[in-house]
Amino acid sequence: MAYRTDFLRRTALAGFVGLIAITASAQEQQPAAPQQPQAQAPQPLPPGSALAGRPDNPEAAKLAPVSSPPLPTPADKLPTAKLKVPPGFSVEVYAAGVGNARSLREGAKGTVFVGSRTLDKVYAITPTDHKVKVIASGLHRPNGVAFKDGTLYIAELSQISKIENIEDNLDNPAKPTVIYDDLPKDEAHGWKFISIGPDNKLYIPIGQPGNNEPRDPKHAQIRRINLDGSGAEVVAIGVRNTVGFDWSPTSKELYFTDNGRDWMSEDVPEDKLNRLTKVGEDFGVPYCYQGNISDPEFGWGHSCTDYTPPVALMGAHTATLGMRFYTGSMFPAEYKDAIFVARHGSWNRSKKLGGDVVVVKLNKDGSVKSVTPFLTGFIADNNYLGRPVDVQPLKDGSLLVSDDWNGAVYRVTYKGKAK
Repeated sequence: MAYRTDFLRRTALAGFVGLIAITASAQEQQPAAPQQPQAQAPQPLPPGSALAGRPDNPEAAKLAPVSSPPLPTPADKLPTAKLKVPPGFSVEVYAAGVGNARSLREGAKGTVFVGSRTLDKVYAITPTDHKVKVIASGLHRPNGVAFKDGTLYIAELSQISKIENIEDNLDNPAKPTVIYDDLPKDEAHGWKFISIGPDNKLYIPIGQPGNNEPRDPKHAQIRRINLDGSGAEVVAIGVRNTVGFDWSPTSKELYFTDNGRDWMSEDVPEDKLNRLTKVGEDFGVPYCYQGNISDPEFGWGHSCTDYTPPVALMGAHTATLGMRFYTGSMFPAEYKDAIFVARHGSWNRSKKLGGDVVVVKLNKDGSVKSVTPFLTGFIADNNYLGRPVDVQPLKDGSLLVSDDWNGAVYRVTYKGKAK
């Protein structure tokens, strides 16, 4: 009986093992199931990327910085005929073929100097025939230019240099001589607008090294130096990215534009026009934007009332850049001591805003009375025909406007009856 039981157990075990072997063999003959592809982790963004903080939704994913065409637009293809100005004013091409034309300055002899941001060149436009000459090359983001007593000052990403006696040597200029290099090397907001104030000092902005960054002692500020590069001093903090400033001809106070942060929403925060009334004023960034919006990331524990508010809001993401007070005599009297401001135009809004030049008129106390369009027509069907960067009144009272999209400089004149 025990023998029979043991026999039955061994027989059952053998059958079970055989069944396993048959099943395994059958499975081996089945085609392998296709492997599901593994989702790749998103690549990290480079430091200071404009896309940092972009919301994860389909509409925001459509938005990204807009690149300019690689080559300047020929003069006969420029959108001059589509540009609009108030009655009595007219617009013409002052110079074409000025690749990536950015900051503007007029020299003592009427030469117009032009910086660039995406190229390596600084240009000179001659006053009589408007011929374009390259006077410096091999530079890194030479966006800013300033002029004083025959010397041209050039702002690159991380250094300031000068060329003396430039207007006497346009065909054979000297190499730029560095006078100041104690500047960060961040690419984000690293291009610089510069200007010389009534105190005979050179003013230099240092932008935030990204969209919205913690405050540190080397960024988000405006400095000034002596014209030999000595005596650096911080005059304003909490400034995200200013690419234009000028001094009131009456109060001598510094007014400057400032770009608001990205990706909070399509409609806030707005860019700002600020006024500096004393050295060391704090304009709030990154804790407060547009004077009344606490930043959702860094605003905790800070109040917007602790910072200097703007004198005007300039529109959400309009990229408000170059500005100048108008002190000429060609335009009607209502424009005297008003501020012309170039708005480069938005990239992080579904419907583009800006892409124009506006005029800001002030009250006697320096507060803003009005902001109205002056030169428009750079946007059509939500696409750019051009992008204004800077403005420069000339000695004859006309107004120049640079356009880095087309690599051109326009001239606005007034031929109507003066008021």
